[in-house]
Amino acid sequence: MKIFQITISLRARKRGFHLITEEVFSALPEIKKIKVGVCQVFIQHTSAALTINENADPTVRKDFEMFFNKAVQENDPDYEHDYEGADDMPAHLKSSLLGSSVSLPVSNGKLALGIWQGIYLCEHRDEGGKRNIVITVWGDDFH
Repeated sequence: MKIFQITISLRARKRGFHLITEEVFSALPEIKKIKVGVCQVFIQHTSAALTINENADPTVRKDFEMFFNKAVQENDPDYEHDYEGADDMPAHLKSSLLGSSVSLPVSNGKLALGIWQGIYLCEHRDEGGKRNIVITVWGDDFH
């Protein structure tokens, strides 16, 4: 079994849902050495998240943003954690709903995503800044 890991910094993005599949795949070329395995992607932040969903139609990502903004609204007077701005506590809640990592199968040196699937960076802050992700791949290599 082989294990590879790298931490990368994603460029700052505006609030929303952004495809990062190619950045993940490109960041760890050792994925190509794995015949059967797993790739885990973990984000080291509490106000952004990761998920897997539709990668073809950009309106899906817009609808995700709209849904989460309706579900977890800013400026709720009941929030106690509000000293980092109106978007901070909602960002923490959205991040917890979506999660901080995704795991994907690796088959024959490639991420085994479905034809219409991609990895999303879910940026929940207006000014989130760069985001660090840890990519770990493990599995059996080509013998």
